Amino acid sequence: MTKLAQWLWALALLGSAWAALTTGALGLELPSSCREVLWPLPAYLLVSAGCYALGTVGYRVATFHDCEDAARELQSQIQEARADLSRRGMRF
Repeated sequence: MTKLAQWLWALALLGSAWAALTTGALGLELPSSCREVLWPLPAYLLVSAGCYALGTVGYRVATFHDCEDAARELQSQIQEARADLSRRGMRF
């Protein structure tokens, strides 16, 4: 099962549980304070997921590491290419 299918199943289960609780399909009598929190719960979860995603992206950008070994290797390859081209008559 792919990760997308897992997320869709989880969202379907949570959505059906939310719908069953808000419409009263289970026959449960919830207090009004629970119902007041239950109705906007999907919006709260969506905003929370967005904040988490933005925080994660910001953290990853702030802690991005340079690949210094790869940069040194690339610089040496550039020097080799310049030396080869200058042997063939190209000037820089």
